[in-house]
Amino acid sequence: MSAFMVAALLLSVAAYIHTVSNKLGLRLENPSAEKLWRFASFAAMVVWVILILRGYMTRHWADATAALLGSFALNWWFGHRGPKPAWPLVSLLFAVVGLGLAAWSVLYE
Repeated sequence: MSAFMVAALLLSVAAYIHTVSNKLGLRLENPSAEKLWRFASFAAMVVWVILILRGYMTRHWADATAALLGSFALNWWFGHRGPKPAWPLVSLLFAVVGLGLAAWSVLYE
């Protein structure tokens, strides 16, 4: 699996978890960690959109479509499982790793 695909999946889930955390009451206790999570989630969403669009422009259309549909499926899976206490930290981890893989994908793939 390419870094492009993994980055798209991780970034999508990171942004999704932060988006649904408001209505589920999932928050980090430290205000600075909360701001970091908010920034990382916003960056994940923006980079995810750019990554998908770049995928349609520079890769075969099937790669970008698979990343898009895989993102939707993985978001559904996380939403279907229900909220977990570790989700905020998982989202932050996914955002950081996904941003790194997206940078790798743009630079070296």
